[in-house]
This record gives sequence, structure tokens and C-alpha cells, in this order.
Amino acid sequence: MKYRKLGQTGLKVSEISFGSWMTYGHTVGQDTGAKLIDRAFELGINFIDTANVYERGEAERMLGEVLPRYPRESYVLATKAFWPMGDGPNDRGLSRKHVHEQLNASLKRLKQEYVDIFYCHRYDPDTRLEETLRTIEDFVRQGKVLYVGVSEWTGAQIQEALQVADKYLLDRIVVNQPQYNMFYRNIESDVLPVSEKNGLSQVVFSPLAQGALTGKYRLGQELPADSRAADPKTNMWIKGFLTEAHLQKVEKLDAIAKELELSLSTLAIAWILRHESVASALVGATKTSQLEENVKASGVTLSRETIDRIEEILS
Repeated sequence: MKYRKLGQTGLKVSEISFGSWMTYGHTVGQDTGAKLIDRAFELGINFIDTANVYERGEAERMLGEVLPRYPRESYVLATKAFWPMGDGPNDRGLSRKHVHEQLNASLKRLKQEYVDIFYCHRYDPDTRLEETLRTIEDFVRQGKVLYVGVSEWTGAQIQEALQVADKYLLDRIVVNQPQYNMFYRNIESDVLPVSEKNGLSQVVFSPLAQGALTGKYRLGQELPADSRAADPKTNMWIKGFLTEAHLQKVEKLDAIAKELELSLSTLAIAWILRHESVASALVGATKTSQLEENVKASGVTLSRETIDRIEEILS
């Protein structure tokens, strides 16, 4: 496993990070979840990602049963807040009240004194950025948050937050967590230029397009019974990637992967890591074999010729 600096900080995170979205508390039970964390650490992953909203706190609770077994200095832990955690008018967003209550609740579930990274899970148009950033700054001063991040913010929103932080001498955002993969490249025109100009890293989620870039889904074949696409609770996220046009590209990409003696998933993650400003690719897993395959992308360097061939397929 190789490690990269997070933005302009001194914090180093593994090129492959491990997430709990749509697995912990849903398809993965406590025993399997513990085995996955154990294997992740064995493989050199030091970066664990979760959020309060994942199964309404259940993902955090499950991690809270496993992570305290390990030395706190040995891993980097991130959580988030924004999405509704109840039915009340203040049970969502980035107000001082909601952020204060949710971060403390997350720490309790995780059985932690602090998180390394706290993400604003989306931009909140109903709350002034000054209020949100001052609230997080309070947590930084209390030692409950070490670094500030955002998730799925536009380039303009990131730039605005940086200007507010500078104006009031608050901790700057150092990382953004966007969706990014071969089939979803929105950040290239907007978010990446702003982030690179200001020294922000990306920690990207869905690097395998919800599994579409693993090669398990093929044109003309039935969906595997144990796949995410066959699960009515999670297949809403992958449906858009399983089009005929995308699956035709999968066939061509898989041919390149075979030439390089790589799996398609390894190729897809290595393609993401070609960006120096991407600190880590965030993967989920329900089996240790999936983790073992994904970490092979760390340290893989794709030639200019290979990247050009991939670009031709994707265009």
C-alpha cells in the first residue's frame, strides 16, 4: 500500500480507503464487518470512512465495536453530517444545532474522542457558511475534529467556503469527497481545477461505478443474485451505470485490463489515482476478496498510451 498527503496537511492516508456506505448495518453483519476491518488494516489501509446517516447510525455503531481494538494513532477516521436523522425541522442541514448534536452523537456511537476528518455531507443553502464553519472550528479547538472536509460541493461552493474561512481566520477545508469514476466525471471541469488551485485533495467514492466497473455485469446476462444490482434497496444507485452503452465500454476496458494482467476493477481504480490530487479511492466491500483485489491498484502506474486508449473508449 502507498500513502498520499491529504491536501496541504501533514496527514498521510492510504491510496485505498474503506467505506461503510450501503454495507455496514445493511448487507454486512457485525462479525463480517469486523473481519473486513481486520483485513483492511492487514492490507495497509489506514483510512476508514462513515457517516451518521448510513443506516441511521448503525454503520457507526458497528465500527464502534471494532475500531477501539486498534491503537487510535494507527488509523484515520472520517464521518459526516447533513442528511436527515429525524423528522423534526432541525434534524438536518448544517446549522450549529444540528452539527453540534450530530457530531457528538457520532463520537458516542463510534466510541471515539475525536474524528480525524469531519465532512459537511452536502452544501446547505439554508445556513450561512460562517455559522457552519465557526461550529466546526469550535470542535477543532476542542480536539474533537482535526481536519475539515466537504462532500459533493461544487467548485464555486468550495471557493466560497475558503474565502469565508480566510476572512474569519477559521480552519480551511482540506478535502472534498465527490463521486468520481470512468462513467461519472463531473468534477473534472469544475471541482478539480478549484481544488488543485487551493491545495485540496479528493477522496473519491464509487470509483467502480457501484460495481459496474468490476466486470461482473455483462451484456445479455442476468444480474448475479448476490449483486448490488439485484438488491431492491441499493440498486437505485447502479441502474444508471448498467446501460447498453456503458456495458459495451466495459467489454473494451476489460480487454485492456487483461492485456496489462490486471482486473477491470484494479484498472478502474488505478485510472482514478492517476490524478495526483486524488488522495484516496474509497471502496466498499462485503467480502475480503474484494478488498484484496481493490488494493492492488495502489502503486499501479498507467502509461500515457494506456490512458489515451481508455480515453478513446470513454469518449
